[in-house]
Amino acid sequence: MARDQLLQADHGRADARQALSKVPEVTVLFWIIKVLTTGMGETTSDFFVKKYDPFLVVPAAGVVLAVALAVQLAAKRYNAAIYWFAVVMVSVFGTMAADVLHVQLGVPYIASSVFFAVVLAGIFALWYRTEKTLSIHSITTRRRELFYWATVLTTFALGTATGDMTASTLKLGYFASGLLFAALIAIPTIGHWKLGLNAIFAFWFAYIVTRPLGASFADWMGVSHERGGLNWGTGWVSLVLGVLIVAFVGYLGASRKDVARA
Repeated sequence: MARDQLLQADHGRADARQALSKVPEVTVLFWIIKVLTTGMGETTSDFFVKKYDPFLVVPAAGVVLAVALAVQLAAKRYNAAIYWFAVVMVSVFGTMAADVLHVQLGVPYIASSVFFAVVLAGIFALWYRTEKTLSIHSITTRRRELFYWATVLTTFALGTATGDMTASTLKLGYFASGLLFAALIAIPTIGHWKLGLNAIFAFWFAYIVTRPLGASFADWMGVSHERGGLNWGTGWVSLVLGVLIVAFVGYLGASRKDVARA
């Protein structure tokens, strides 16, 4: 009887931890969807900003992002559709925020990259000082979730500025930039699995790099031949990436393979 009670207690604690979890487990599909959202955010932002008035599009994207985050924060536990819609909107708005600094205010990509890097370092420092951890497995309180989404938003803006810097300022072009970031993302992967690199550092390093990785290849597919791209069109690239994201997220929602297991 005592053993049964202990097992029930363990299951109860497991259910509680699962209920508190507001982010997905880090799996291969997590990284695939993350890269797809970065690419979609880049081309979707470019499509709307160039087709419509930026002074209308950017605030509208900000409102949709605010609604998406409000729904995510209000959710009692992790939900694949809610979570990844918020990530997509962070990607779109984060791209717009970085582009506004350069296109509308004339801030060089190098300067905006440094600015967002400093902001990100400040968020990490405050997060760690307040919570004593930066682990995504600890996102179980409202305050930690707010730190998490502030970090996510800043990484998208930083990645956008960095990717544009390598492609435009350093004149590597979009395809070469994509290859560069593909090589960079191997560093935390190999470092963690082969050299014992801290898992939290490796995760956030990879998380930051996925942004310019996906954005560079998406730009390469979408932009004109004159800009070194395949000229498939940002609208079509966004549509295809969006369909892939919906398919993968739908699979996760049905299979629940990314739900935390205690």
